[in-house]
Amino acid sequence: AGSLERVMHRVGEDKPLICSKMGHKNRPKHFSRQWNYRPVENGEELSLGKRTLTFLETRMVHWPDSMFSLLKEDGILFSSDGFGQHYAGPEKFDDEIGERIMAPAKKYFANILLLYAPLIDKLIRQVQELKLDIRMICPDHGVIWRRDPGKIIAAYRHWCRQAPEKKAVVVYDTMWKSTQKMAEAISEGITAEGVYSRPLSLRAWHRSEVMTEVFDARAVVMGSPTLNNGLYPSLADFLCYMKGLKPKNKIGAAFGSYGWSGEAVKLIEKELGEMGIPLAQPGLKIQFVPEKAHLETCREFGRQIGRAVQSGVPASS
Repeated sequence: AGSLERVMHRVGEDKPLICSKMGHKNRPKHFSRQWNYRPVENGEELSLGKRTLTFLETRMVHWPDSMFSLLKEDGILFSSDGFGQHYAGPEKFDDEIGERIMAPAKKYFANILLLYAPLIDKLIRQVQELKLDIRMICPDHGVIWRRDPGKIIAAYRHWCRQAPEKKAVVVYDTMWKSTQKMAEAISEGITAEGVYSRPLSLRAWHRSEVMTEVFDARAVVMGSPTLNNGLYPSLADFLCYMKGLKPKNKIGAAFGSYGWSGEAVKLIEKELGEMGIPLAQPGLKIQFVPEKAHLETCREFGRQIGRAVQSGVPASS
């Protein structure tokens, strides 16, 4: 959109500018210029001579004005934000990267599109019912899917279901290492029950990376020291971020160290409850520095979470 004025200047400002109906409605809020806008209907076709474009309205993937455009004769789907990645590199096509491209594609879905997963699943089913000949997918950003575009479509169908893996993510920050010690011991306890677990420090991991790990986990275990009768700022930030994405099919738990008041654990539990995430275990808090016995309590806390994950994940996971 930022280059639109330059593009229209190059091609001629009298040329028709094709957009979705919602794009036409919203364009005065972005551009004051009066170009020759032409809104199109869902399913409408436009002849380019030897080529034909078919337009499919895809609202909230992930903008209200989003639209797929299919170049029918070549089987090329211009998918807007769908099937994209935040990927920068010399490669232009998926087959130049291989399986590694699925990680940034998954990260993009987990952080950008997760909120709209029910809409996306419905849209993909509708597209598949149309039996369109899609041989290549060109998203707005990231690499082009040309080897097997069906692979990323199938991945989206799977991601939309939010089926959890046998996995628990321990997300924490720490002030004087006490909460960190708890996080590491809890993760050890989870692992002892045969559940994949890793402690993720919000000082070392960007929230988008943490959210990608949370995305396919059955359990999200949150740890925070108490600061000024509240949450540690980085935990408050991540909880707010995760809450907006509305992840499904999770269980949760809270833990943390404190000096004299210890409100953080209850505040985490409150946030998890507002996200519709039931607690696998009542929260665990330890005053000041955890000793050997405290760390064993943390491991048992983790084992209980691990058992909850084992009992709640389908066998296919």
